Amino acid sequence: MPVSRPIWTLLVIAAVAAAPLAACGTTARPEGTAVRAGTAGQTGKAATGRFSAPVHIDNRMFPLMPGTEYVYQGKIVEGGESKAHSVVFTVTGLTKVVGGVPTVVAWDRDFLEGQLQEQELALFAQDDRGNLWNFGEYPEEYENGKFTGAPDTWIRGARGAYGGIHMLAKPATGVQYTEGRVRSIGFYDLSRVVSTSQATCARPGCFQHVLVVDEWSPGDPGHQIKYYAPGVGLVRVGARGGDSQEYLSLTAVRHPPLPVQGDPRQPGVSSREITGQPEPERVGDELRAIACGRLRQQVVDMRLHGGI
Repeated sequence: MPVSRPIWTLLVIAAVAAAPLAACGTTARPEGTAVRAGTAGQTGKAATGRFSAPVHIDNRMFPLMPGTEYVYQGKIVEGGESKAHSVVFTVTGLTKVVGGVPTVVAWDRDFLEGQLQEQELALFAQDDRGNLWNFGEYPEEYENGKFTGAPDTWIRGARGAYGGIHMLAKPATGVQYTEGRVRSIGFYDLSRVVSTSQATCARPGCFQHVLVVDEWSPGDPGHQIKYYAPGVGLVRVGARGGDSQEYLSLTAVRHPPLPVQGDPRQPGVSSREITGQPEPERVGDELRAIACGRLRQQVVDMRLHGGI
């Protein structure tokens, strides 16, 4: 029988660059138009990828279908004290162009003992080889329920920010890669593939052929151990070392309605069906333009399905 899905009305904040970008004044390219993006990495070499359909993200270990919501529950252990921790990761139907490349906007909310600690917009694009790239992050921080700022915002290409690979198309044990490096905010994340054949369990069930990735920042003794299941994505997070350890397990995956025709970003999925309401006028234009000059925020009304 059909399932009723409540609708949330949300304020989504789209971050724009704090410095002039190559994409300033660029308009969105039609789907299927190949775009090449390049940003100097820490080695001085350009990281390039060909992006013909960058918002159609079907990476086997990190698929991003608009409207899908992932719920994680666990704990944070710090100083011998354990606190309840949960994360809600939503793939929105919004896109934003960065350096000429359309990207998918994901909305990540982080709760500590039921109170919002951080909410972030993360930008992703998939190249023609199937590698998933990081294109920017806008993380808002909260204290006692009040917004305190977003000091760690970065956009690929702005002030030398390097957005690296979020997920390889074909992970192989022992391969190491840079997820991102932004010197101005002290952000530097590295990842190494530990295994491609693990088994692990979460509330939705047990998974085989699980990818295990060790993620860390040079100079920081703490490591995050992430577990990805084929066709699902991130299913578990573990920790090793450091002053604070985060442990999470996937507890629910909420999917958009059954596929219907209409959305070029995800074949067979209708944007109107995903949002439950027509998208607000000019949402696409407001998000596709990357502004030059000072950092500023654009607030856009949008609606997403909730519940299962």
